Amino acid sequence: MDLNYSPEDIAFRKEVRAFIDATLDPAVRAKVKGDKKLAKQDFVTWQKALYKKGWIAPNWPVEHGGTGWTPTQRHIFEEELAYGHCPRIIPFGLKMVGPVIMKFANQAQKNHYLPRILSSEDWWCQGYSEPGSGSDLASLQTKAVRDGDHYVVNGMKIWTSGAQHADMMFCLVRTSNTGKRQEGISFLLIDMHSKGITVRPIVTIDGGADVNEVHFDDVRVPVANLVGEENAGWTYAKYLLGHERTGIAGVAHSKEQIKRLKAIASAERAGDRSLLETPRFRDKIATVEIDLMALEMTELRTVYAESAGKGPGPEASILKIRGTEIQQAITELLFEAVGHYAFPVDDEREGANEPPIGPDYAGRLAPHYFNWRKSSIYGGSNEIQKNIIAKLVLGL
Repeated sequence: MDLNYSPEDIAFRKEVRAFIDATLDPAVRAKVKGDKKLAKQDFVTWQKALYKKGWIAPNWPVEHGGTGWTPTQRHIFEEELAYGHCPRIIPFGLKMVGPVIMKFANQAQKNHYLPRILSSEDWWCQGYSEPGSGSDLASLQTKAVRDGDHYVVNGMKIWTSGAQHADMMFCLVRTSNTGKRQEGISFLLIDMHSKGITVRPIVTIDGGADVNEVHFDDVRVPVANLVGEENAGWTYAKYLLGHERTGIAGVAHSKEQIKRLKAIASAERAGDRSLLETPRFRDKIATVEIDLMALEMTELRTVYAESAGKGPGPEASILKIRGTEIQQAITELLFEAVGHYAFPVDDEREGANEPPIGPDYAGRLAPHYFNWRKSSIYGGSNEIQKNIIAKLVLGL
């Protein structure tokens, strides 16, 4: 690969940066930069702005609304979104179920769902994990029984991010108990407004409530919402997880977080010098930064392979493992840099009369640290990813 940017790539970067500066609400940018919680409307407004510009789905084929950008342009775009402190593009529709629909769904499903994903008219969530069936996804028990033109769904999903906002769920359900466990799973698209669905929030250690339990009690789902063939959902699930794990790497976001870490370390004092000037802490930052540079090269190779028509392979597991390990290492260094001032903040108290304790940048570091503990678990735990690499790459 030629790692030097061409004049066209440099001009493209300037175009993306200018669009962000002219379009993104400064108040939303400030919330992202300060790691404040965003409302659903903050995400929707930004995604609709990208949709209007024609930039919402860089990884989609042009015939389905994609940009036709080169892999390098897509990489630049992701970097500039992170550098510009933009709300992240919610992946469930655009980066996860969208590619599955394009590859495996029938034409009627493509015609209906793909435009609604692009325009953010439908907000999606993922129905994979269940109690006792997290990384062992094939052991799921949520059942879908055929009843005429409908499936009747009963069961429960857990750790469902964004379910409280979702219009649709792509859901793995058990439609057969014969043969191997993987052979009895189907891939359903479920309207979250259907009778019999109950969403219950789970409050996490960072104080957030974005993940949920989703309960299905005799929920009727049209057979027309089955993607592909009945009992073939495991194939579609693996395809989707490859795309999810590639995105979890979060290289551009981690690069921006390292810039934030350096700024904080420059402001924090260690005796008569800044923390950034101390050899021990500077070495810790350098180690993470070197790891991130190596990960970025792996991500670029994956992007180029995808541009040649190859779907994500076992390298997606490598990206997922190292990407989440680096994300967690950065949050640990942010926490260490601020020390005892990195205390959890009750968001309901923001704006209270009491003066803040410590510098402004310290207030959200502990919740940020706690929240990122989950990154090595979701999308398939890192232990499972190592098993995948051992089997598919090392032949063990």
